[in-house]
Amino acid sequence: MLQNTKTLIRIALMTGLTCMSAFIRIPFIPVPITLQTLFVYLSGTLLGPWQGSISQILYLLIGLSGLPVFAGGGGPAYVLHPSFGYLLGFPIAAWVSGRLTQRTNNRRYAYAKILLNLSAGMSLILVLGLLGLALNMKWVADKPQNIRHLIWAGGLIFIPGEAIKIILAGKLIQRFRPLMEQKNP
Repeated sequence: MLQNTKTLIRIALMTGLTCMSAFIRIPFIPVPITLQTLFVYLSGTLLGPWQGSISQILYLLIGLSGLPVFAGGGGPAYVLHPSFGYLLGFPIAAWVSGRLTQRTNNRRYAYAKILLNLSAGMSLILVLGLLGLALNMKWVADKPQNIRHLIWAGGLIFIPGEAIKIILAGKLIQRFRPLMEQKNP
């Protein structure tokens, strides 16, 4: 019973942190730069792939229900927002990062492997985000963009910030992962 309660609290905590991190943003067009992905990476690797994904699915459900927890607001119409593809990548990235990190047992190379695992999650977010952005620009905004502009404005521009978040997440994971793995007495 206690373990189930701890699990629910951890999932809720990561969901809440993802919600709050949407408000730490740098306005950028068409998609703002936020701190959200830091908690996507942490949720998958600290909670595990399934629980990390659940925390991000809950985040999406909270935002789509109407609470303004996304960087640009919330509500069901947010599926038409240019950044919605990135948000769809959150649960998938949490699962992939968490699953790959579960397999990282060699402590000698753990930090480098964690960085690679988180980079895989980042790549998924960017690919889904770029796809969603391209579809949005063409079908919703009726402003089709050339592929170079989309890759720059929807992908490459985010990589330096994501690299910093990945490095920070890697350090936090090294610090907190042993605590998360401890069993109850």
